[in-house]
Amino acid sequence: FSLKELHGIFPWLVESIFGSLDGIIVGWNLRCLQGRTNPTEYSVALDFLDPSGPMMKLVYKLQAEEYRYDFPVSYLPGPVKASIQEQVLPECSLYHNKVQFPSSGGLGLNLALNPFEYYMFYFAISLITQKNSPVTHHVSPSNSAYFILVDTYLKCFLPTEGSVLPPPSSNPGGAIPSPTPRSPAVPFTSYGMHHTSLLKRHIAHQPSVNADPASQEIWRSETLLQIFVEMWLHHYSLEMYQKMQSPHVKLEVLHYRLSISSKHHGSPAQSSYQALHAYQESFKPTEEHVLVVRLLVKHLHAFSNSLKPEPLSPSAHSHTASPLEEFKRVVIPRFVQEKLYIFLQHCFGHWPLDASFRAVLEMWLSYLQPWRYAPEKPPQSTEPLPRSVSEKWAAFIQENLLMYTKLFVGFLNRALRTDLVSPKNALMVFRVAKVFAQPNLAEMILKGEQLFLEPELVIPHRQHRLFMTPTLGGSFLSSWPAAITDASFKVKSHVYSLEGQDFQYKQMFGTEVRTLVLKLAQLICQAQQTAKSISDHSAETMASQSFFSWFRFTPSEMNGSYTGNDLDEIGQDSIKKTDEYLEKALEYLCQIFKLNEAQLTQMMMKCGTAQDENGKKQLPDCIESEDGLILTPLGRYQIINGLRRFEVQYQGDTELQPIRSYENATLVRLLFRLSSVLNERFADQMDVLCSREDFVGRLCRYHLTNPHLIQKIRYSPVVKDGTGQNWGPRISLRFLASYRTLISLLMIYFIASWFYIGPVGCTFIILIGYFLYAIIMTFFCEGWKPHEH
Repeated sequence: FSLKELHGIFPWLVESIFGSLDGIIVGWNLRCLQGRTNPTEYSVALDFLDPSGPMMKLVYKLQAEEYRYDFPVSYLPGPVKASIQEQVLPECSLYHNKVQFPSSGGLGLNLALNPFEYYMFYFAISLITQKNSPVTHHVSPSNSAYFILVDTYLKCFLPTEGSVLPPPSSNPGGAIPSPTPRSPAVPFTSYGMHHTSLLKRHIAHQPSVNADPASQEIWRSETLLQIFVEMWLHHYSLEMYQKMQSPHVKLEVLHYRLSISSKHHGSPAQSSYQALHAYQESFKPTEEHVLVVRLLVKHLHAFSNSLKPEPLSPSAHSHTASPLEEFKRVVIPRFVQEKLYIFLQHCFGHWPLDASFRAVLEMWLSYLQPWRYAPEKPPQSTEPLPRSVSEKWAAFIQENLLMYTKLFVGFLNRALRTDLVSPKNALMVFRVAKVFAQPNLAEMILKGEQLFLEPELVIPHRQHRLFMTPTLGGSFLSSWPAAITDASFKVKSHVYSLEGQDFQYKQMFGTEVRTLVLKLAQLICQAQQTAKSISDHSAETMASQSFFSWFRFTPSEMNGSYTGNDLDEIGQDSIKKTDEYLEKALEYLCQIFKLNEAQLTQMMMKCGTAQDENGKKQLPDCIESEDGLILTPLGRYQIINGLRRFEVQYQGDTELQPIRSYENATLVRLLFRLSSVLNERFADQMDVLCSREDFVGRLCRYHLTNPHLIQKIRYSPVVKDGTGQNWGPRISLRFLASYRTLISLLMIYFIASWFYIGPVGCTFIILIGYFLYAIIMTFFCEGWKPHEH
């Protein structure tokens, strides 16, 4: 094919692979393509889309001719789309000199992208747009072709060792020309004093882009990272969007918007109203999306930590540092920190309170621990002690203080609303507590808070300039006066750039957060007691389901009660793990916040005495009213978190219960009719017998009444009228319809036949045996009524 023909089919080919932007065309469905289920398609896709594969060779071939492809602005993330539509240029250099207006006017804005940018835009945004792809089998996101390709591209264009491989090209220099600057049809303002690209700063003194091959590797690396961050992380509301702007820039943008809207629309209020709704993007990241972002975070830590040690001479550094080394130094604070913080804030506030939050949690913890991805190996030690966090990470912790403190408070608020009896929820609390309990980490966070709370020692009229975030004002590599480059300024600059100058900081080691930690510790103690009671109940249930329980005539399920928990389906091992997780989490929290052991001991004793004298859990907190028991807010909280519960029991006529799976439907109906005839015929005689005070009356009451039922009813939150129901003495033959009872009788008759005992004799022996059993039970426990007969 000629270049002209390749240029024509390139957009169609990209859409055929990654799907259409509206999600209608699925394409190759790389997110669901796995080697285990489709090995041939999987290997072909990876080879074709490899950085050195046919597709990328086509990209570089078209790149050499400086072709441009239109990408609709309407499919960009909400904040960027709304900003461009309002003719305000985003701070990201990725969008500079690329916006094109159609000849008809201001509708249908497009970005003019070169082939490499166009390919990566489609690749990155397919993670967002292709959400409803048909899936016929379980897909592991970390094993999909898309996940593997993301990892491959990161390793190729952001290498931790060596340099980026030069692109295959027909040109001798092998260079990729930068996009030609284009003047937009309508002037743009910028909502930030946008920084200069690392590439442009490095080669500003050079006559040609092709003169420095090193500039090509940094261009591709920077473009790839910017596209990934913009497509995956740049989603938030207007409130968050405005917080990142410095006050004077927000004022300039406001004046410009008012002038534009009054000139073109005539109604500033209408323009502001439309802008508000344009920024409020409904963004719901998926678990797969979060896993891909975590992969990006882990690789960026490894990429940044692969930076070579700085030379002793500062002058030598300025002459010997390559663009890639400079890129490693600023990659996280400049490109990732701001948007990742907003992304995590969104997830912490909107993610469902279930176990799927584990993906967000692990991504957050990965960002908090850059030392895990450092190239140096930990010292070999025979003692399995936790590795202390080195002091060299103090600067990272201070410059990411909100990532540690504010998000930790956000996690506390989530943990206080979850069921800690669940093993998965207990594991998440354990993971966070374990990470923050690493030696020396809490001390460095506390030091960062102290630096932020230090009084400001800057000149008042220069304070406004000082707290401009580096991403919004100037280069990270530009020089600042020595008086304002101290650690205190860096911490304050970080906090104010993310949350605004009116932000009220909540100290992680302050009184308010300490109170939340104590509440969490109390919930952990209560959850441990709940797990222990569930474990004991499960053990009792297992013991009762022995071989001899088959010979009981009435199944325990007939009372209609349910006293179990979802942990009953998990097993004893998981219950033990829950207890271990909670115990360790409590220990780590004590280490982090130096909690008083006496206070914790008292708290645990209080939780331990939350059981009544019979060893059963107390009822949920409720008040007595004319209509029965009414739950208080505390009672609802106790039920939601599994701390207490009512015994849910069937309180109607046991003869009218639905037919169970272990009963024969025909026999149930026939025996009910027979019992009804007998009860109607002998009702008066049974009343007389049960009213007697001698042994015969006690024996009849044991068989024909259920006095324990009324005692149980009062423990359920039902209307008082329900407790007034009373059933007199009666005969119940429903137990004979149970398959278990029938099998038990058949086994008895079969065993009796071995001893030459006929059916009549065997029946007589069964009746005599049960009569003796009933006499003994009448003597010892008249009030105990396990079944009706």
